Amino acid sequence: MICPRFSRFTNDCSKLPRRIYGLDTLRALAIVLVMLHHYVLFVSGTDTFGWVGDIGWVGVDLFFALSGYLIGNQIFAAMRSEGGFSLTRFYARRLLRTLPNFYVVLALYALWPWFRSGLELPPLWQFLTFVQNINLTPGTAFSHAWSLCIEEQFYVVLPALALLIASLRGSLRWAWVAVALAFVAGMVIRATLWHELVDGSARPGLNYFKYIYYSTFCRFDELVAGVALALLKNYHGDAWRRLTAHGNVALGVGVAVLVFTFTLLLPMEDRQDLLQTVIGFPLLALGFSLLIVAALSERSILRTTRVPGAASLALWAYAIYLTHKQACILAKAPMQELGYGPESPVTIAALMALSLLSGWVLYKLVESPFMALRDRYVPSNSARPTTLTPAPQ
Repeated sequence: MICPRFSRFTNDCSKLPRRIYGLDTLRALAIVLVMLHHYVLFVSGTDTFGWVGDIGWVGVDLFFALSGYLIGNQIFAAMRSEGGFSLTRFYARRLLRTLPNFYVVLALYALWPWFRSGLELPPLWQFLTFVQNINLTPGTAFSHAWSLCIEEQFYVVLPALALLIASLRGSLRWAWVAVALAFVAGMVIRATLWHELVDGSARPGLNYFKYIYYSTFCRFDELVAGVALALLKNYHGDAWRRLTAHGNVALGVGVAVLVFTFTLLLPMEDRQDLLQTVIGFPLLALGFSLLIVAALSERSILRTTRVPGAASLALWAYAIYLTHKQACILAKAPMQELGYGPESPVTIAALMALSLLSGWVLYKLVESPFMALRDRYVPSNSARPTTLTPAPQ
């Protein structure tokens, strides 16, 4: 959690809780949705969890929105601090946070043929350079790394872009222009690609996933939405206070937007239509952004309610995401040999528990030690002061 010394609202860190329950709940919700969706896709192949399993893919979109806010808040808060923002330290901290887990799991796929269960692994260099999501063919080994590649690309581009915009006169205005242009560009790009590569194609489903769903340029809506929240929080204090003073309203509106969006995106055969492709992702961005606002609002139900187990799931979420899919795929056959099919409650419980266990092991053995090293050797982000400036009046 970021110390509020970076904010103009308070200078007393001791008044804040150690964790924000609402953000833990959202992160836990995101990983549960992804786990259920992948179970349906790669284990049962049926409507195991009803509509929840069908829409579980939006857990990735929720992760994107959370990442956009958290990383954006780190950058903007550092830029407003006395020490300023250090690009080098930011990159060092992000790499120590994300790379160890990722490379350990990648090594399992690359060096242990049994682990990838006969699936073809894309070229190793695509994973090492985080471009595996570009023109990705569905069904390949470690295919779910596509979202991690987009996030890594985001981590590289956002801080450099923020510093570039901060160097401009009237940089705050330019920052909001960049946010607006990003949303417009996303819709235009998706519409163009849909008309050229999906509509009338002999393989519309394949082309949709390969050139739109996995594409960086088509999926940054939620990340940008999170950044916009961070920008609002750090540079528009009055507006942020007014917004977070009505957290339960934000929660209700956010849920309503998401219900409308899920209705629009369902049934699943309509998910790849033009309307859903163009505006579906911005609607998800809006809905999840409102949930994040609710999670950050002092008196909202989402912020004050502590969901049992959510903090642990939130802490292990990255490790679980990396390991759960293949753990379930590999455990499916042994469970069937024991007489428990994929629809059996015993199999569901066992594979969900295995998913949590595999993530916990990765977290304990790899992520935690590297996080300790990060905190020891790259403890903070400080350099010369720099900040976004308001436009001249």
